[in-house]
Amino acid sequence: MTGSFRKTLAMLALAGSSPAWAEQPQQILFIGNSFTQGANSAVLRYRPDSVTDLNSEGVGGIPALFARFAEQAGLEWSVTHELRGGSTLGFHLKEKRALIDRQWDVVIIQQYSTLDPDKPLDATETRRNADRLSDMFTAANPQVRAYLMATWSRADQVYRSEGHWYGKPIGQMATDLRRAMDQVDRESDTIDGVIPVGEAWNRAMAAGLADANPYDGRDYGKIDLWSYDHYHASAEGSYLEALVVFAQVTGYDVRRFGDGEKAAHEIGIEPKMAGRLQQVAMEQLATR
Repeated sequence: MTGSFRKTLAMLALAGSSPAWAEQPQQILFIGNSFTQGANSAVLRYRPDSVTDLNSEGVGGIPALFARFAEQAGLEWSVTHELRGGSTLGFHLKEKRALIDRQWDVVIIQQYSTLDPDKPLDATETRRNADRLSDMFTAANPQVRAYLMATWSRADQVYRSEGHWYGKPIGQMATDLRRAMDQVDRESDTIDGVIPVGEAWNRAMAAGLADANPYDGRDYGKIDLWSYDHYHASAEGSYLEALVVFAQVTGYDVRRFGDGEKAAHEIGIEPKMAGRLQQVAMEQLATR
């Protein structure tokens, strides 16, 4: 956390002394899997031409929502992603290092949904590989800001008997993931914070905006944050994810977009719900 603060001060000082530099787009990289791709929703193929897909798979995803937000906010960002469904951080280090090992201003690092595919909530590999990635990016640019994303509770992991969180409250998985990511952050000198996406989902459910159990039908007037598999995000779930990421990275108050925000309209989200999700995102970041 302190490293991130020092980097922010350095960036502000540089911007103040060099207007030409300040006009250059900031470079952001997203690393992750289907949770950042927006799999199973309209987000997956949303505006893929607005971002650079290092795997050339035609994915827009959360990065494309980020780019659309930046456009509306009048902020200059160049958005790149390296995403592969089902992957862990170890995959990106081993198989994709040549693509991602370069200078970035910001990197978003998203791990597998249960941290370890074989040992849910075991953060051993997450700790090792997140630190290696952030060290690599810091070596390329000492001022880079590297963030971990803490993702959401999977309904299938909570409501199905084989799930690791079976029988626990729906928000517990997200809380556990956040706690694990916070520990990884604390133990690293080069990771700069955790983005509380899963806790924003918890907040949306607690506020009565989102249904908490997709297995018993959706309550009237509520959205489903999960897609049809009760695992990945719906368009609304991905939208909330992108709002939290954008607001934390840029410091922009996403409530300024309002009900008429363009990306929400383009992926089929009801305007008033878009505004309410913007409110949830900012409330979550105010308490992080």
